Order: sequence, then C-alpha cells, then structure tokens
Amino acid sequence: MASSMMVSSAAVARATPAQSNMVAPFNGLRSSAALPATRKANADLSTLLSNGGKARCMQVWPPEGLKKFETLSYLPPLSTEALAKEVEYLIRNGWIPCIEFSKEGFVYREYHASPGYYDGRYWTMWKLPMFGCTDASQVIAEVEEAKKAYPDYFVRIIGFDNKRQVQCVSFIAYKPT
Repeated sequence: MASSMMVSSAAVARATPAQSNMVAPFNGLRSSAALPATRKANADLSTLLSNGGKARCMQVWPPEGLKKFETLSYLPPLSTEALAKEVEYLIRNGWIPCIEFSKEGFVYREYHASPGYYDGRYWTMWKLPMFGCTDASQVIAEVEEAKKAYPDYFVRIIGFDNKRQVQCVSFIAYKPT
C-alpha cells in the first residue's frame, strides 16, 4: 500500500509535455520563516500596534440601574443640533421618520419565557409616520410636542424604508429624568 503512494523520480523525469503542467506531488508543510510578516528583525516592541494604551482603564457598563437602549445610546444625550443632524441623515437616505414613546423604554421579559419573545418591544406611535417630511425641524417639533404631552416617557425616532419595508434606524431622542 505504501509503495503505491510513492512517486519515483524516474516517473517524474519521463513526463510527457501534457503532464509537465500538472501539479507536483505534495512534499509536506514548508517553514513559515520565509514569510515576511512572521518574524521581526530585532526585539524592538515599540513598533507594535496599540489601541492608545487606555484599554486597561476602561470599565464595563454596570448591569443594574443604567439601561442601554438602541443606536447612539452609549453617547451622552444628544443636543437639539445633534438630533437635527441625525434626522437630516435619516431624511437624506429617503427614510420616513416616525416618533414613538414608551414608559419603560427598554425590552424585558415578564409574561412569557419562550425564546425570542420579549415584552416592551413595541412602543406607542406618536401620530402617524411623517410621510413626505423633508425638513428635520418638523420632526424636532413633533419630538418637543411628545415630550410636553408625556414628560415621564422615553421618546425615540425611527426611520422606515418604504421600499424594503424595514426599519433602518432607531434612536432615543428623549430620556425622562
């Protein structure tokens, strides 16, 4: 059995022109020392990649009391100008803005334990989606109205794509104190 797997050098030497472009037999793994990225010429470690040296200073977010929500929720609360820029981005992409509000503001499990089911996924819609909206100030004005009507509720802005029939963006516009 082993003899049938060996290739003699005489058989390789007598190869016909049609066989000369065939793949050579496997000779085993080669050393990776010839690859340029595998060895450093010296032991200088100052040129290694770094993330700024602050990785050891970072803290994890506490799991109790400080809930995180959706897109942009790790940023500090957005100013009105920053919120307007996000809405302009949403409109520029052709998405339809929609405003929603909720008392809890985050997803939780309370009434059902099956996989994939969560309570709090659906928020109450503030009016209808803003079809045909072309100005971010219109959306900001509606957010201000929702904040006045429900000061103890979270308010978020959603962008719907009416061609793909999906929600493309969602972010918190207001958090109650």
